[in-house]
Amino acid sequence: MTDSPQTQQPRRRHRWLSDLRLALMLLTRLPLPAGRSEAAPPSGGVARAVWIFPLIGVLAGLTGGGVFMIASSLGLGISSATLLAMGSQILLTGALHEDGLADMADGFGGGRSRERKLEIMRDSRIGTYGVIALVLALCLRFSALQELASNLLPISDEVDETISHNAAITVALVVSGTLSRAAMAMAWYLLPAARSDGLAASSGTVPFGAAMAAVLLAVAIAILLLPGLGFVIVCATVAVLTLVVALIAYWQIRGHTGDVLGATQQVTEIGALLAISITTLVV
Repeated sequence: MTDSPQTQQPRRRHRWLSDLRLALMLLTRLPLPAGRSEAAPPSGGVARAVWIFPLIGVLAGLTGGGVFMIASSLGLGISSATLLAMGSQILLTGALHEDGLADMADGFGGGRSRERKLEIMRDSRIGTYGVIALVLALCLRFSALQELASNLLPISDEVDETISHNAAITVALVVSGTLSRAAMAMAWYLLPAARSDGLAASSGTVPFGAAMAAVLLAVAIAILLLPGLGFVIVCATVAVLTLVVALIAYWQIRGHTGDVLGATQQVTEIGALLAISITTLVV
């Protein structure tokens, strides 16, 4: 016996809200009200929820863009406003992705065998490779955003330069945040779990439909915000970097871990920001 359309619609809405809640729990540090899914997520529920990851990127981008806008309106310079925007995004995510990048750099750089690499990645202590990776990542994000804001001309004589900067930074943060979360979903789908335990392994296998939905959602958002040439360059950059990180992870540890997914987000976000700053066609 099949459910009626009237019954299916509330269930579909409940599933979307459940997926959004799971994505917020996994990718942010927002305080959420206690619920059934928090105590015991359904089997494979987290992997199923990857289709909505790009919306978490929109949230992160709007958060950073909003902070940049407020800082600029208070009279702070581009550099200070950029750092505050970056800091707000790191607070929102709890530095989850930065931690993954540092752990992957330590493991891949310091381990000789697959087992040793995985052991290092699980160690909470940070090493030389991790520090270098974090410094480079933060510096590249900062320089890309600063160059983007600094190189922009006002949209017109009637539009204030500050508005142009605010719009460009917000668009860049939203697009890079959205595409990089879709990249996480694709890396999760493409790679097998590198270990039998851990968060990524216990979260299940990403369905093809969920991975493709994440990509299509991110692409739809990007095409709405970027002009033709900028859209092509940025999406191509993210796609190439996603495949590069996935290939390196498979070569090094034969699959993915939560750290690999976090590193994928960081690498593709930086790539997207650099591509946007090169095109200077956001506004």
